[in-house]
Amino acid sequence: MKSKPSLLADHLAHLKLNYVASQHSPLAAEAARQQWDHVEYLRRLVEGEYNQQHQRRVQARIKGARFPVIKTLEQFNWNWPKKINRLAVQNLFRLEFLAQKANVVLLGTVGVGKTHLATALGYAACLEGRSVRFAGAIEVINDLQAAQKNGGLKRALKQYLRPALLILDEVGYLPIDQKGADLLFQVISQRYERGSIVLTTNKPFKQWAAIFNNDSTIASAVLDRLLHHADTVVIEGSSYRMKDQPAD
Repeated sequence: MKSKPSLLADHLAHLKLNYVASQHSPLAAEAARQQWDHVEYLRRLVEGEYNQQHQRRVQARIKGARFPVIKTLEQFNWNWPKKINRLAVQNLFRLEFLAQKANVVLLGTVGVGKTHLATALGYAACLEGRSVRFAGAIEVINDLQAAQKNGGLKRALKQYLRPALLILDEVGYLPIDQKGADLLFQVISQRYERGSIVLTTNKPFKQWAAIFNNDSTIASAVLDRLLHHADTVVIEGSSYRMKDQPAD
């Protein structure tokens, strides 16, 4: 028959209470020294367990989001863009658009910080307990086309439909053929009023037909769903990545 400490260790392991398992004895000694009552001792144990599990869940969400790099709003250089509505951007970080299942479009030329802000929004959402998926628009299309050929389109679509927030990066940087346009339309239309999208693009909306194989019908259908409940932030300026290059 196992001793009480051994049974306790087994039960805590079964319940996956790793913090309690490792800290209940040291904390009990601290409780004796500090003369905590049993409620304070229990509170500290539970708080420690909660914080540890919460941090693990946050890290799992960040890993699952597949960010290329981690970016935060605090790292953003507000002095670089020639034009940006700072208050509007900061308001987005309240994340109210997620509860409303609304969208965000970050529009501007290459290198003005669109992807930085999109990633930072995704990271903030992870910290607040929301599921996130980051993907380039062409990556999404290539992934879905491969799945379609193998008969797994429905399953592949789920990874872009399931998260509370989908970040679609670099829409418009490369042209999309008809099949790709149809697949991207499926993602956007099926997320309509069901889950939020943060989208970055370098193309004004009037040029979106060119993105979608010069199909103005599908471009209009995409924009109709994307912009119905959306905040658009226009960022103007030159590329931050070229700031150290000598001028001609």
